[in-house]
Amino acid sequence: MPLSHSIGWIGAGGRLGFSMAKRLLKAGCDVSVYNRTRSKVEPLAGLGATIVDSPRDLCGKAIVFSTVSASDDLIEIALGPNGVLGGDESPELLVDCSTVSEEASATVREAAARRGTAMLSAPVSGNAKVVSAGKLTIVASGPRAAYDAAEPYLAAIGTGVTYVGEGELSRMVKICHNLMLGVVAQCLAEITVLAEKRGVSRHDFLEFLNDSVVGSMFTRYKSPAFVNLDMTPTFTPVLLRKDLDLGLQAAEKLGVPLPVTAVTRKLVNDAVEAGHTECDFAILLDLQAKASGLDLKAENVEVDDGLD
Repeated sequence: MPLSHSIGWIGAGGRLGFSMAKRLLKAGCDVSVYNRTRSKVEPLAGLGATIVDSPRDLCGKAIVFSTVSASDDLIEIALGPNGVLGGDESPELLVDCSTVSEEASATVREAAARRGTAMLSAPVSGNAKVVSAGKLTIVASGPRAAYDAAEPYLAAIGTGVTYVGEGELSRMVKICHNLMLGVVAQCLAEITVLAEKRGVSRHDFLEFLNDSVVGSMFTRYKSPAFVNLDMTPTFTPVLLRKDLDLGLQAAEKLGVPLPVTAVTRKLVNDAVEAGHTECDFAILLDLQAKASGLDLKAENVEVDDGLD
């Protein structure tokens, strides 16, 4: 099926949005992009993208994607003074791929419906490197017709798209996903430090773990950072804390106790309070090592991240 709709992308300068928009450009799509910091999207112009000055400049596009950091950002880019839903025209479809609250998403969905714009909530699992490897996965909810229209474009961006129903169901799926992300990252930090303190190298321990029944794409992907202490950000502690807070708020509302998540949230907050705001959340390994009296050193070993 040809990808013939005109596409807009809000937040194309972020690590994730940039990589996703780039895949659509490489698939031959007509893509116009907006980012608060224009310089971050200028490389996309070299791939054929048109850069615009505000979200409102995308209101005439058939499908507008958005990747923003937080709930307030989604409301601003959609409903703010220069929002995509504030122009004389409105897009046929708004597809938000951010991790935001159900409440913020529902607010934008209702406003979009009043303008005749359908909305699909389509948060993703992965980061820029996962996108580049073609292994991004996407969960979507909203009107079935909206999903059917967006699915060819979502499939061009990632490797798997799961439709879970109407409304904001995908928001809860993504929040639950990120709760597990945080808990597993903290657990991985703890057991890796435990093994190393007994005398096992991190690369040997993680090689065994990744080949075992409890290994996963995530543990393998995170192994190079753990082994070689590369904290180049893929997902920061600040963003992880935001998602843990969203999950804990939803759990309180639904009457579901999350004791393990609550402890993880405290440890992630400790990382943020210690000033680890711009690094990767793999910094949890370093904090666990310090709490354990272990001085970490990069092992300088080539480790397969599983993305090739």
